[in-house]
Amino acid sequence: MASPVLNGDGVTKFFGGLRAVYDVNFELNENEILSLIGPNGAGKSTLFNLITGYYHPTQGRIKFLSKDITRLKPYQICRMGVARTFQLVKSFENLTAEENIAVGHLFGREPVRGLSRAKEESRKLLDFVGLQGGATVPAKSLTLADRRRLELARAVACGPKVLLLDEVMAGLSATETAEAVSLIRKIQKELGISIFLIEHVMSAVMDLSDRIIVLNYGQKLAEGSPKEISENPHVIEAYLGESSVAGAR
Repeated sequence: MASPVLNGDGVTKFFGGLRAVYDVNFELNENEILSLIGPNGAGKSTLFNLITGYYHPTQGRIKFLSKDITRLKPYQICRMGVARTFQLVKSFENLTAEENIAVGHLFGREPVRGLSRAKEESRKLLDFVGLQGGATVPAKSLTLADRRRLELARAVACGPKVLLLDEVMAGLSATETAEAVSLIRKIQKELGISIFLIEHVMSAVMDLSDRIIVLNYGQKLAEGSPKEISENPHVIEAYLGESSVAGAR
């Protein structure tokens, strides 16, 4: 059986006396979409920050392609092949869309040499994510939906084998959410990137996910297929609620 591309063993994080994440095990397999759900404050973004080196675990180990990345810095983890987006859009506001994506090409896993070449590659990704006309538009002038597309494109420009997406559908309309789901599937299928996804839009989670992990109070509450999670009484009680489950179905 193939090793997971990304996995954590007993991952724990305390902030002083606050237990943010406790004894969490996870595995992300090649070309899989794994979703991480749970109430606000459950530790989801903290776990992503631990994976990407923004925090270091109090206990536990995190491995990428069987290599221990537990104590590495964010730029080292990115250059190995783990990229991410953030819950709040973090584009370079005064740079154009093309220049934002070029940053990923210049500083990612296989850095492109020269700004002109990076911009050339960036235009290809603008087409890929559906921002063909936005190359010279400053990021701050884009709509929220297009800025989220831009963040996805910049993360992909880093050349990741694993992409962590933190609520990329937050604030989007139903139509924009459907477009985001299609784009995420496109990234997975056409680029062969494994995806670890935090999301509160349950219809999208149930549609996209191969597996789902549920966190509650920093601990793993459940793990399974979308069907298993949607029918789990503990998950329904702690997070989904009967109406959400019905809507997701």
